[in-house]
Amino acid sequence: MKKLILPFLLITITVTLAQTPCNGGSAGTFPCNGYDLQSRVTLNDMNAGGGNDSWGWTDPDNGNEYALMALNNGTAFIDITDPINPIYLGKLPTHTSNSSWRDVKVYNNHAFVVSEASGHGMQVFDLTRLRNVTSPPQTFTEDAHFNGFGSAHNIVINEDTGYAYPVGANRSVFPFGGPIFINIQDPLNPVSEGGYGMDSYSHDAQIVTYCGPDLDYVGREILIGSNEDEIVIADITDKSNPQSISSISYSNVGYTHQGWFTEDQRFFILGDELDEQDFGFNTRTVIFDFEDLDNPQFSFNYTGPTSAIDHNGYVKGTKYYMANYRAGLRVIDVSDIANSNMSEEGFFDTYPENNNASFSGAWNVYPYFESGNIVISDINRGLFIVKASNGDTTAPMANCNDFTVELGIDGTATITPNDIDNNSTDDSGSVNFILCETTFNCNDIGSRTVDLEVYDAFGNRDICTSTLTIVDNLDPVLDCPSFVNAAYDNGQNFYTVPSYENDGVVTITDNCLSIDVSQTPTVNSQLTEGDYTVQFSATDGSGNTSNCSFTLRVRPILGTDDVTFENGLSIYPNPSSEVVTIKSASEAISNITISDVTGKILFSENNLDVFEKTIDIITYSKGLYFLNINKKASKKIIKK
Repeated sequence: MKKLILPFLLITITVTLAQTPCNGGSAGTFPCNGYDLQSRVTLNDMNAGGGNDSWGWTDPDNGNEYALMALNNGTAFIDITDPINPIYLGKLPTHTSNSSWRDVKVYNNHAFVVSEASGHGMQVFDLTRLRNVTSPPQTFTEDAHFNGFGSAHNIVINEDTGYAYPVGANRSVFPFGGPIFINIQDPLNPVSEGGYGMDSYSHDAQIVTYCGPDLDYVGREILIGSNEDEIVIADITDKSNPQSISSISYSNVGYTHQGWFTEDQRFFILGDELDEQDFGFNTRTVIFDFEDLDNPQFSFNYTGPTSAIDHNGYVKGTKYYMANYRAGLRVIDVSDIANSNMSEEGFFDTYPENNNASFSGAWNVYPYFESGNIVISDINRGLFIVKASNGDTTAPMANCNDFTVELGIDGTATITPNDIDNNSTDDSGSVNFILCETTFNCNDIGSRTVDLEVYDAFGNRDICTSTLTIVDNLDPVLDCPSFVNAAYDNGQNFYTVPSYENDGVVTITDNCLSIDVSQTPTVNSQLTEGDYTVQFSATDGSGNTSNCSFTLRVRPILGTDDVTFENGLSIYPNPSSEVVTIKSASEAISNITISDVTGKILFSENNLDVFEKTIDIITYSKGLYFLNINKKASKKIIKK
């Protein structure tokens, strides 16, 4: 909530109210639609003059549920395991003075509390102590305290990484009201690791280990900051070097207050706290498309049915749970948000007097208990526990199949949840999926497992595991020329074979770039005059093989007379089965050799001094052979 002076309406009811169904549009004196009042704990019950934020904790040992409610004078702990008969266990008093702004979040069975009270810092409370409260209510003491900052408006925790991020602290010193980085992996020994001040004051934020559609940032720790007049997006994975990604504002900015991702982390739902008062809107909720974090886009506005101010809101399943001040809890269906459709499906109004645009009523909601119980913290009337009249608390049945992932020509492959889903079911008939690991490359070849998270409209969820086999089935691509001419090395009577791949004569590519290449004749072989077959074979790391070859013609370096001599040669018959005759028109024949395609010499005769010579080839196998005449002219003959 923006820092304004709040006129607290003191309520005289001080007893806990039992379950009251929503009938005919009301639950007792409270207007409602589809949400029953389980019970209520008043401010008087908690010895407080005003309420503000709230959160929840589920004991991992026994499943007991606890509401944590921030008050003007401390933090209250209420056992709501039996939501019809909640037990107020007691309070952790403020570290310094009272304040209308206090915030609490939970990590690793500990509560972390900040406040706008001067010098408050961060309180740490071990929630497992609530298991053993025998004489409630008690006055609790903090288990640890972090004094690396004074006041803060809010605190954000990423439970995946074990970091807490107080926001809205002192604007005059680094990080200038931006998030402070505190390592709380050892909850009782918080360690400061800097902060992010590039975009100035953050009133509130959501920080996630990203699992959204922008593949550039999957697995990174991403901050979405609500910064008074804009939204900022930053990569804070490296605490020593946080990086700004982008920012976006919108029309008719009042006060950019707080927002939350949809489950697929594509759409960000923002509440502006002052636009209803400043511009006369009914409750306006601003939706952004964050498909590309580097280029966020405004998507559309959702307008509610009342003029009340929107405050904190959270997504669970396909529902957006909004604390709407004097309009109470509003529950909005966001299942068709991709088509710019949102619709209110229910509410519970904790402030029945009116729905005016004023700072009274519901401050926060906490919808994440598996029981389906929802906590509403009200500025004036304390804690409400409500539940959907026709809610669903049955988890889906997640079912995965194993899957083979074939890498493409670019060395990557992407899968979708449908590739590994094996008919997951839910009693509501429809399921939704979250799959964080979707893109694979050559470094992933082999077997690995991925988790598919399956959830229903109410956010009940189950997880199954699929074994992926990532394979490369594509052969390397070889490109050989058909024919290459080569001359003897300068001053030599042979030709030295180079690496034709390195010379660019042969190109070899592969999607995974791990290639074993062989060349025959091998590099640095010395060849005399003749025609040769050069063969290439390439095998990649997955055993895929390709081959290609070309004809290499080796000749001495010819002068003008040599060219005249070669042009005057005739060979007949060719093809031949028995003999071939070689006849020269310009120069006597002094030397003849015959070799096969491997370069092996089968016939050689020197010092002939003739213009015509017949050679018997009847014993040669059928195939191609090469004649070299006077060590400077090469001709092909074919034995048939």
